Amino acid sequence: MTSVVQSIEQRIAGELGVREGQVKAAVDLLDGGSTVPFIARYRKEATGMLDDAQLRTLEERLRYLRELDERREAVLDSIRTQGKLTEELEERIRLADTKARLEDIYLPYKPKRRTKAQIAREAGLEPLADGLLNDPTTDPQAAAAVFVDPEKGVADAQAALDGARAILVERFGEDADLIGELREKMWAQGRLASKVRPGKETEGAKFADYFDFSEPFTKMPSHRVLAMFRGEKEEVLDLTIEPEEPSDEPRVGPSEYEQRIAQRFGISNEGRPADKWLQDTVRWAWRTKILLHLGIDLRLRLRQAAEDDAVKVFAANLRDLLLAAPAGTRATMGLDPGFRTGVKVAVVDATGKVVATDTIYPHQPANRWDESIAKLAKLAAQHQVELIAIGNGTASRETDKLALELIKKHPELKLTKAVVSEAGASVYSASAFASQELPGMDVSLRGAVSIARRLQDPLAELVKIDPKSIGVGQYQHDVSEVSLSRSLDAVVEDCVNAVGVDVNTASAPLLTRVSGITSSLAENIVSHRDQHGPFRSREVLKQVPRLGPKAFEQCAGFLRIRGGDDPLDSSSVHPESYPVVQRILAATGKELRELMGNERALKSVRPEQFVDENVGLPTVTDILTELEKPGRDPRPAFKTATFAEGVEKIADLKPGMRLEGVVTNVAAFGAFIDIGVHQDGLAHVSALSKNFVKDPRDVVKPGDIVKVKVLDVDIPRNRISLTLRLDDEVGGGPKPARQQQGGGQGQRGGQGQRGGQGQRGGQGQRKGGGQQRGRQGGDAAPGGALADALRRAGYGR
Repeated sequence: MTSVVQSIEQRIAGELGVREGQVKAAVDLLDGGSTVPFIARYRKEATGMLDDAQLRTLEERLRYLRELDERREAVLDSIRTQGKLTEELEERIRLADTKARLEDIYLPYKPKRRTKAQIAREAGLEPLADGLLNDPTTDPQAAAAVFVDPEKGVADAQAALDGARAILVERFGEDADLIGELREKMWAQGRLASKVRPGKETEGAKFADYFDFSEPFTKMPSHRVLAMFRGEKEEVLDLTIEPEEPSDEPRVGPSEYEQRIAQRFGISNEGRPADKWLQDTVRWAWRTKILLHLGIDLRLRLRQAAEDDAVKVFAANLRDLLLAAPAGTRATMGLDPGFRTGVKVAVVDATGKVVATDTIYPHQPANRWDESIAKLAKLAAQHQVELIAIGNGTASRETDKLALELIKKHPELKLTKAVVSEAGASVYSASAFASQELPGMDVSLRGAVSIARRLQDPLAELVKIDPKSIGVGQYQHDVSEVSLSRSLDAVVEDCVNAVGVDVNTASAPLLTRVSGITSSLAENIVSHRDQHGPFRSREVLKQVPRLGPKAFEQCAGFLRIRGGDDPLDSSSVHPESYPVVQRILAATGKELRELMGNERALKSVRPEQFVDENVGLPTVTDILTELEKPGRDPRPAFKTATFAEGVEKIADLKPGMRLEGVVTNVAAFGAFIDIGVHQDGLAHVSALSKNFVKDPRDVVKPGDIVKVKVLDVDIPRNRISLTLRLDDEVGGGPKPARQQQGGGQGQRGGQGQRGGQGQRGGQGQRKGGGQQRGRQGGDAAPGGALADALRRAGYGR
């Protein structure tokens, strides 16, 4: 072959901008059963310091490219079996760098049902097609007359020409280079358009922003793409692909795409006998075959890109939620709010063990307020409760008020309250694991237990729930289940291993997320712990059934044993590096317990002194860092938001108010913020910072406590417009005020709130003439957590 075919390692190295050797080392480790957290933390020398984000990208690309290679071999075998594989064709297939390119090349050879072109070839009409294409001076009718043969199904000259046209249309539509070029051209110039189906205006009102809408592919954010596809799925919208910008002027002559097809095959209008027939063939090929094929391709490309973005949003929000600040080992009372059914109460001790449960009825219709406070005070005193965790669902604000009065009436209890996301609590309550963990407990009370525990340690509690049910996603029900699960599982794995796990208190679901530990092995660890008592050292882990050398290598550094025989077992120093620590102790002349946490002594140690053929500088540096702050938790310090007194419902809000709130969800268009009035407010992306914000997560993330100003309140529609830019001017009327982003570009929310999600600026347009107006209705009928967030904020009703 004349061209060099890059190996998978070479391609990934080029994409990541790293050395091929780094990629090869990482691939070998992954193939050998090592996990990304283990490689990122304990094999830095081998990979040249590739971090977990790079390794996750590498892992994903490795999977894709291996699938591509597998498909490539299948294509080669298929063409080889047909006896059509030439050296040149094999080289083109070997050089195909995407699945789309590979399928373009394979298309002419792909087994298919008999087409009109195949029937025409069998009738002997290919010479006619070639003759007209190669010599346009030929008269089509005269040339076709020669091929008339009723026995072959060619009744007359027109039938012969129709057959020749079918052959050329198929040839034009299966030219891999041409199709690839037209696809990219159409992606750059094309648009997705939508219209409401007749009679669906009322039923599909939530998609009103797309009733007559068009926007360039390259400008469409993921949430808008997924909303439009959902509108089509629900049979409210009809979507069409527009190859280029619509024009008010009627087209004269062939389109740019038709011109490119004609140019590719040397077709031009010079007044020769076959020129018009050939141009008509080009037009027919474009409109009946190529445009249809590319339209399907670009729909898939749009959906895939939108799904990828949606998965990234979900994964990023999940990471922030899992790594939220833990309150720590403090006795906690969980309150699962409710009106008619009462407030469910669960008290857990510092280790998360349930020590008491109850149900109180402080709200309508029972109104047993004082009795409820007395019960809570008694429980708090009896079990030395320090924290009160309040679920953020129905009756949350009223229950928060109850907790506030409890704190005021009983200052001697020294209680602190915090509102906690309930997302996924009901899923946990009804799960098999909850039944096993809390046998005999009423399902409704399990939710209160989960709320209490997730304040103590959100990571340890949330891993018990399927990540998709935790509720921080955007259109999660519209994306690939496989892709979403794989991404979210990776996030959970990375978070768990970044924090580390106390092997003597961890649940089986938490242990399952540790590097190298399967679900069955996690059960074995818990069983061994129950039978033999707490683990005293990491070495004892080797006694757990089926925990072999490979599993021990992968998990040991992430498991913590606090108060055990060896202080190093409570750190992230891997047992394989304990000899290095012994050499450091010998050099400093100190005992281990004396050295750990002694920053002054450790700062005097030169890591280069301990580098040898087995241990590199990165590992020694990590060891010294860990010894300075052994077992440190990378999560932020715990703190709570304080909701303003007297601001309990949306009617209490006034434009200009400055409040404290908690970010509950972040989407592509902004952040939802709980300010304690039952309705989350929306701070549009343009209201998050004075500077241009491309990604809202660059400014805020779920769980952040923020200061906001109320811009506008729309009480009839339960909508609150907020800004983090505290010097922003507020709106004077009942409707939200317009916000500006970037160089004065107006923003208008397609959800009905200015400062919401949409942009006015010509990216999208209402069709039908007049001024372009891009109202983004991108969250009509959103799914999952985003739907919950929008409903809490008063949208999508």
